[in-house]
Amino acid sequence: MIITGLDIETTGLKQEEGHRIIEVGLAMYQTTDGVSFRKLGNTWVQRINPMRAIDPGAQRVHGIDITDLKGSPEWGDAAGKINKFLKYTDLLIAHNAAFDAPFIALELMRAGYDMPDFEVFCTMMEGRQVTSMGKLPSLGELAWAFGRTYDTSQAHAADYDIELTMDCFFDGLKQGVFTPPIFNKLTAQAQS
Repeated sequence: MIITGLDIETTGLKQEEGHRIIEVGLAMYQTTDGVSFRKLGNTWVQRINPMRAIDPGAQRVHGIDITDLKGSPEWGDAAGKINKFLKYTDLLIAHNAAFDAPFIALELMRAGYDMPDFEVFCTMMEGRQVTSMGKLPSLGELAWAFGRTYDTSQAHAADYDIELTMDCFFDGLKQGVFTPPIFNKLTAQAQS
């Protein structure tokens, strides 16, 4: 089974207003038992030229300026590689998957690709059980709940956010907090 951690940064919050992805990061792991995991290569991060302005509010969050994207490929030039990563994916992990996954799907469709078929697991939605009163945790709050440090100076960079999300995901698995449904299939296969 291939598990892929995903994080994106965008020009703004709403696709329907024409906002686009400006940074995408993917980290892939392999497991045969849902207990031990092996990272496949390095975390891959690509900045994307959105061919539009970045909303000032979004820029305050991620700190990426349009000049930082000079010389970066446009989405169509990077979509094939991203699609290839996702085609091998059985389980996609993201913190706020309800934001990240639709952005990726629409961008792939714009480039002429279908969204590959995989299960999605959201550490933000599933992380409610480790916060007080079931609050949707920020990534920093989720990290804190698992005893991890959250470095605000690195936050909102795709590579940092993916690594921390995946660390929290693995912590949640070990502690029995996270149980992705696809792991039931993996366990059944291992037992037969």
